[in-house]
Order: sequence, then C-alpha cells, then structure tokens
Amino acid sequence: MARIAVIGAGMGAMAAAARLAVAGHRVVVYERTETYGGAVRRFERDGFAFDTGPGLLPLPAVWRDLFVKTGKEPLEDCVELVQVDPSARHVFADGTEVSLPNASRAGAVSSLEAALGAGAGERWGDFLVRAREAWDRTRRPLLEEPLWADWAVLTEREPYPAVPHKRLLRTRRATTLAEIGAWELRDERLAALLHSHALLYGVDPGTAPASAAVLPYLEHAFGTWYVRGGMRELARAVYERCLRRKVEFRFGADVTGILEKDDRAAGVELADGTVAEADTVVGAGPRRLGGMVRAGHRLYGTGSVEPVVEGRYPGRVVVCLALRGAREPGAVHRTVVHSPDAVAELGLFGPGTTPDRPTVRIDRPDDAALRPDDAHESVVLTATVASATGYDWAAPGAADAFADRMVAAAGRAVPGLRERTLWREVRTPVDTERETGAEGGAVPPPALAAADGILHPSNSTLIPGLFTAGGWSHPGGGLAHAGMSGALVAGLIVEGPDFRGSQ
Repeated sequence: MARIAVIGAGMGAMAAAARLAVAGHRVVVYERTETYGGAVRRFERDGFAFDTGPGLLPLPAVWRDLFVKTGKEPLEDCVELVQVDPSARHVFADGTEVSLPNASRAGAVSSLEAALGAGAGERWGDFLVRAREAWDRTRRPLLEEPLWADWAVLTEREPYPAVPHKRLLRTRRATTLAEIGAWELRDERLAALLHSHALLYGVDPGTAPASAAVLPYLEHAFGTWYVRGGMRELARAVYERCLRRKVEFRFGADVTGILEKDDRAAGVELADGTVAEADTVVGAGPRRLGGMVRAGHRLYGTGSVEPVVEGRYPGRVVVCLALRGAREPGAVHRTVVHSPDAVAELGLFGPGTTPDRPTVRIDRPDDAALRPDDAHESVVLTATVASATGYDWAAPGAADAFADRMVAAAGRAVPGLRERTLWREVRTPVDTERETGAEGGAVPPPALAAADGILHPSNSTLIPGLFTAGGWSHPGGGLAHAGMSGALVAGLIVEGPDFRGSQ
C-alpha cells in the first residue's frame, strides 16, 4: 500500500483519489480552501441556492464509470439525474427563437427547419454528421488515453471533414469553427448557435479549429443532464464516495512545495511548515505545480506540451438572481440569449475588453431545493468574459455594470425579470481565482485536435512519482474531462507507464 498525496479537492483530483483508494493505496487530499469541488460551488442566501459553476452535466457516463469502479452504489443511487428537455431554448438577435430537443438529431433538424426556414435544419443535421466523424477520430487519443509521446501527430491533420468551398476562384475547406458557420451553415443564426457551444467552454470561435465541432455534437449525441438539488450534489456524491473509500481530507491545507528525495517526489510541504511524506504526489495545475518543485527542476522535457499561462484563457461572470413570483408554466431549464453583435463579442478574447452585449446563458431549474418556496424562483445568468489578468474585475462598479448588461439581455427571455428581482449576487473571475487558484480566474478549455488545436500537458511528469490531474492537464477542462483526467492519473499510477487508457 503506497502513500499518495493529492493536492486540491477539485473534481479531477477527487476522481483520481477515489480510484487510487480502491486500488489499495492510502490517499490524503490537501485542499487550500475549506471545501471540496473546485469550481463546482454553490451560493446560498435567504433560502435560495445557486450553482456558480457548471449548470449542466455532459457525458454522465464518465461519472457513472467512476461510481461503478469505486463501489457497489451506482451514480443514480447517490444523485438524481434528470435529462433536460429541451436541451436549450435559443433566442437569436433578430428575435427568432428555437427550442432544441435533447439528444435528438432528427428533432433538432425539424425544430430548426420550422423556426429558421427551409434548409436550415438540413444544414445543421449534415453538420452534426460531419461532427460525429471528428468525434470518432479524436475521442480515444484526446480523452481516453494518456497523452501520446508523439503528441504532435494530433496536430498534423484536421479531423473534421470540412465541405469544399469555392472562394475567389479557389477551393477551400473550413479550418476554424467560424468558417464552418460562414461556409457550411450559411445562416447567422446557425453560426451563433455553433459559436455558443464554443463560448460555453471558453473557446474563441474565430480561432478554434474546425474539430471544435465535437462540442455541439456532445450535446446532441449524449444529451444534457441536471443533478436534482443542483450540480453541487454531484461534487458532494464524489466527496462522499472518497470518504467511503477511506480517503482522508485536510482542508485549509495550502501546499507550497513538493518534497523530493533521490530525484523523485517524496511528499508535500504546507504553508505552515508541516511536511507530509508520500510515495506519490498528484497535483493540480501543471504551471502552479512547476513553482513547487526544486529550482531548476523541470516538469516536462523539450518537445513536450508545456503548461500555458492560465490567464490567457477567459473566465466567467455569474449573476445569481433571487426572484419573487413562481416560475411560469412552460419555462425551460436553459435559455441562451445570443449577442446582437457577434463580431464585437469576440473581443473578449483580447486584453482589457468585455462585450457590450454578451451572449448570456440563463439557467432556471425547476427544483424546489433551490428556492425558499414555490412563490419564488432561483435563476443563474452566466457569460464568458476576459479573465482577471486581462480585465480589472475588482475596479469599482466593473462587476455591477457588466451584470446590468447581462440582466438586460436576459430580460428578452424571462418575463418581468427586473421587476421580479429581490436581490442579486455577482461573481467574477476574481471569485473563481480565490476558489480554484487558477490565474485570473480563467476556466480551462477542453483538448481539441488539429494544427491550431488545444493540448494540455501530460498527466505524468519528468519527476518520478509526480502526476497532474484536473482541467489544466490532459485532457483539459469541463466536468466530463475532469473525470477522465482522474481516471488517467489513477491508471498511470496503478498500472505504470505502460497504461494505455480505459478499455
């Protein structure tokens, strides 16, 4: 039985901890804050409760697998999963609206045909077929296997089978998500629908590779799910599974250094000077982890995927709204209100800017656990924004001014929103940085193949016994990806460097 120290109690770290404990290891998790879950947090006040992290769960099979592999109780015995239908209602800049059914390509085609006109649904349906091909080509190397030593092969070929497009006497194929929208979907509303999936993950549609087509495909192929009681319930269930497997948690324990002995990881050093020895260390955030090792000791060799500056990626502003009045009949769980200026909105990916009219996601779960009674409603607004390294969210009035713009956008979709508001809580990337430690409160994007794709550092490092899990390491950010990261790290530790991924 090996002693394993895990730094951080985020979702990927806890997924690794539970699997390692089942394999017979003694696992201790050191968490800097006073709670678990990383970005999967909850804000509570006056009988209202709000998810301040992810609002919905993609690919629940990842977490079902964790619960199957770590105990007798399946995931559905620990939380109540609800398939959200429709998956989302979209309100476009011209006032057109469409509700897309959950996990139904045929249903989406039919809905788009009726709302946007003849041919629109067919073009979206054909796009999803091509997106599936990209998914089939990249699923295993990007999500289910450790990052290949010859990872560069993942950047040599665009996996999305783009349609030839004649432009200025030349035949071209889309290489970015924006080009797919312009050349293949040929409708500003369909392009906005496509772009909204990239924005959800903090990915710039203007520069994202065409392979980012897998992001909307995931929703249509596997559905979107809600955890009754709020997404925080998933974090609670994973935490409790860790406890049942005898994982020990130490909260308020800030790890500042990695102990090294005989050129391998040998434990952790805490901010209070405490030293905890271990045979193996699992860290979160390769860039931050690099600052904890001995001076001059590199985590990754020449030619490896290097840790990025986290703050170069965007963050999120979340507005929690406590509303008087019951949720109206027919209200849907998620509504996306699209920006009327899609081009200007992409300025958020540049330094020092925020969208004047952002795309806003509205989550209105019909969940009695999140409101004081049926005469009130709990609503969460979310927008993708520049991180705190690119914009001063702590400046007086900055957060409230942007929240006002989000509420104005949401008012197009929620009747009487301003009049119904009792109070609101605004959370910015500053809060995310405090809770997760990510530079500037940035949110990690998922891995994407292609020449201009996104890859994250390997889960194993040059230092024997030191591994990384979580959104800033392979295979990147998102709830599903975090669970996969934990599975990969556990496999590498238990089975060794010859581990080739889940079967």
